[in-house]
Amino acid sequence: MHKQTVRYLIGGIFALVIAMGIGRFSYTVILPYMQETFEFSRATAGYLATSNYLGYLVGAWVAGRLPIGNKRILFLQITLGISILTTAFMGFTNVIIIWYLLRFISGVVSAFIFVVITSLILDQLASSSHMHLSGLFYSGVGIGIALSAVIVSPIQAVFHWNGTWIVLALFSIVLFVLIVLFIKPITPSKQLVESQIISQKTPPQSWMKWLIIAYSLEGLGYIVTGTFIVSIAQESTSFHGDAAFVWFVVGVAAIPSCIVWSKLAQRYGYVKILLISMLLQAIGIVLPALATNSMTLYASAFIFGATFMGITTVCTTLARKLAPVNSHQMIGYLTAGYALGQMIGPSIAGTLASYTNSYQYALVGASLVVMLGGLCLIGGVKYDRSN
Repeated sequence: MHKQTVRYLIGGIFALVIAMGIGRFSYTVILPYMQETFEFSRATAGYLATSNYLGYLVGAWVAGRLPIGNKRILFLQITLGISILTTAFMGFTNVIIIWYLLRFISGVVSAFIFVVITSLILDQLASSSHMHLSGLFYSGVGIGIALSAVIVSPIQAVFHWNGTWIVLALFSIVLFVLIVLFIKPITPSKQLVESQIISQKTPPQSWMKWLIIAYSLEGLGYIVTGTFIVSIAQESTSFHGDAAFVWFVVGVAAIPSCIVWSKLAQRYGYVKILLISMLLQAIGIVLPALATNSMTLYASAFIFGATFMGITTVCTTLARKLAPVNSHQMIGYLTAGYALGQMIGPSIAGTLASYTNSYQYALVGASLVVMLGGLCLIGGVKYDRSN
């Protein structure tokens, strides 16, 4: 493999660790400690998550519309810097309104980073005929989640909830330096020709609307588990063990999942594998609604981790195949639909959980939404061919 491709892959993984694993998802592990300290409600926890996802929606929408083709690396570096600052500042204030603002800004830049780094890495992989390694790149989210799950509890024990945010930001700075060293501009190559050849084996562009609808429903459903699973474990009397370990299981399952789903999609067809992964995830989401013991929570965490980034991997790779020119725009629109779903999810789920004093109904609803999203893909299965 070309040295430049290896550097891009490593830099891409580190960017996902900063923006997604730490910038977005570390909130899930730190949330119970913040709730313990400030005693705010489930609904407030949901609104805080929603402000982040509203930012994510705005960032994805803007990233999809900006003509940043030849300035992607500069935009990536600026937004990574802002992401690190928003993580750090979370630890410097106790004012909820400022938390809302910080989580919003963090959401904007994490979407921007996701869209830009995805288009950079997928373009590089296509140009070097290593598209099959896209799953390796997406493992960065799982690595970031597993890392935050492992280090948050011990850091929190020493530096409390606020020091945890600051330590995570300092760690992100180290990764940022490496990203600047690894991801540098390269000259355009034959990637467009290759992409057009590959894209003939996928559904027509007119089918893209079904992919966007399905991915939007995925965003609406998956995020309920993504936001509340640690809190569900923490509050359960039949769960025994460290609630943060549930999030670690999510991260560990997510690391290899992107590679596995990517390989399966190449072999059996992208649409078919996407449908299967969404139906499997729907089962995982509903498990804690049946019982909140250790077995169901760990099983739910594992299935959730094993599917949510795999779905993103297959979706964005398929989107790039459908639209090889200006890939960041198509990925931006796809991500915006996903972001719209996940922005609405936590507020509805948090409010429903507060009203019913249980997460049960929210989980059942989320599972049905993801299942519906999967069913939207059925019409595209006929276009699948082995690649």
